[in-house]
This record gives sequence, structure tokens and C-alpha cells, in this order.
Amino acid sequence: MITKPDKNKVRRKRHQRVRNKISGTAECPRLNVFRSNKNIYAQLIDDVAGVTLASASTVDKDITAENKTEDAKAVGTAIAKKATEKGIKKVVFDRGGYLYHGRVAALAEAARENGLEF
Repeated sequence: MITKPDKNKVRRKRHQRVRNKISGTAECPRLNVFRSNKNIYAQLIDDVAGVTLASASTVDKDITAENKTEDAKAVGTAIAKKATEKGIKKVVFDRGGYLYHGRVAALAEAARENGLEF
């Protein structure tokens, strides 16, 4: 019997390949994206010190929208505002093994429009 590969296992493998090439620092942190079926999460991570500098997600009370794509845009805007408050302008985008499409692309574009460079 032929079984289908586990989508999340394939995504994690793809994410590991990406993570071998990119890393965040205090001056240029990694903008990590995690997407679940209901929510989307974004974090600014300093990999050298191993700390999260800022985070935003749809779980936060102040982020509500009509659909998931609008939620992702709101999270991108929120993470960009938190980054500029901490004096961060440049980031390295880590799409988390997801395709740059839909909610992930919406979050990235909203972050770019609100002042982040990547």
C-alpha cells in the first residue's frame, strides 16, 4: 500500500534546509513565520543570543479581521510597528518552509509596507 507523505514533515524538512542558510543577529534579526489552520504567528529572533525580540499573532486581542489573509496583513503590520519601536529596520525573512503565497506573502508585504526591509 502506497502512503502519502506527511505534509508537515515535508515542510519541516524544507524549513531545515532554509535555516541552514539564514540566521538572525541583533542588528538584523530573523522574521520567522508560523502558520496554523486558524492562526498565523510572526517572531523577530536573534539567533546569536537565542532570544525573541518581538512577536505578533492573531491570538493577540487587538488583531481581528474578516478573513485569514486580512489577519496575516494585520500581523505583518503589528510586527513591523514593534520592530520600528525597537529600532530594527532590516530583517531576514524566514517563511518557515511554507510557500511564499497567500497568508505568508500577505504578512511579508504588510511588513514591507510598514517599514521593514528584506
